[in-house]
Amino acid sequence: MKLQRGRHGLGFAAPPIAGGVATLAHDRIGAIERLPKSLLCVPLVLQWLYLAARYRSLTLPSVVNPGIETGGLVGESKAACLDAISAEFAPFVAATLRVRPGQDGVAIRRAAGQDYPLIVKPDIGWCGYGVRRVNDDDELRRYATEFPGDATFLLQDFVAGPGEAGIFYRRAPSAPSGSIVGMAIRHQPCVTGDGKTRLRDLIASDARLAHQSHAYQLALGEVAFSRIPALGETITLTTVASLRVGGRYELAMRLRTDRLEQRIDAIARSMPEFHFGRFDVRFGTEDELRLGEFRIIEVNGAGSEAIEYWDPSLGLIEAYRGVFRKQEMLFELASEFRRAGHVPIGIMPLARAWQAQLRLMRRYPPSN
Repeated sequence: MKLQRGRHGLGFAAPPIAGGVATLAHDRIGAIERLPKSLLCVPLVLQWLYLAARYRSLTLPSVVNPGIETGGLVGESKAACLDAISAEFAPFVAATLRVRPGQDGVAIRRAAGQDYPLIVKPDIGWCGYGVRRVNDDDELRRYATEFPGDATFLLQDFVAGPGEAGIFYRRAPSAPSGSIVGMAIRHQPCVTGDGKTRLRDLIASDARLAHQSHAYQLALGEVAFSRIPALGETITLTTVASLRVGGRYELAMRLRTDRLEQRIDAIARSMPEFHFGRFDVRFGTEDELRLGEFRIIEVNGAGSEAIEYWDPSLGLIEAYRGVFRKQEMLFELASEFRRAGHVPIGIMPLARAWQAQLRLMRRYPPSN
């Protein structure tokens, strides 16, 4: 993992979440997380092959979102997904600008009147690769210089939150409304000071963060890494909350309410042919989220991971059961779309889209 070194770097202080987002012990690592990635994916691949044989199509899930390329399995444009949301719901979406190859991101930001800090991210991406917080024009120019010259990146308003959630949505093709079928809270990797322990030692004592210690040290610099955070001071170590940088996911279906579900359903139905995927949102407090108050930062389609089952409180069997159910749900829904006349993408076009995304990801600047 690469992390950005800089004046703002990885270590900016963040307040505790007002109103209380429930948390678990930071250093607890779930059973499914302990598995090597190659081993973790084997049961999922085997189930996918079983479902493909049962439904007679390896790429059937590509039909569930006819309004998104590949149904959102891979390679979809983040900006296009956000643009598909009706303008009436603009207050619930983080303002996002495209910077296409050859364009000047600073000029685009200034013309739109967009203020810092900003989140910059690839238009086509995965797991937070290439996502960075920038705080001034110099940092934006540096990101643009490091970004592939033949790809598009996005300038998105930084939504302070401080909470972040993934909300899974499903709607059958003939159904008048859909429902929330999964929810997770993402916790950014962080430590809390006790007024006497150095940051490096706080990180080293956290089982979830310790293996990233060297990367944090490179990103923060020796002075910051060696300082002693004040009692109660929370240091957030990364902008993104992905597992790959030490983040933690929490099952959060307890936050689902009729009001939240109605808001998500209305937004989803305003999008042309969106039926299955995950809304990634930022929010202030749990009560605000229950009331349907949030800002959408990304919409992900059929390839969305059921991240709530990476909750460290879940056992291995329970976690796999949830992920398996998500894949079953995906194929079941896709079969309805096929009966309605939609045709899955071919294996080779899907493979090319996946390879194109991988090639881009290898060239993205480090996240922070």
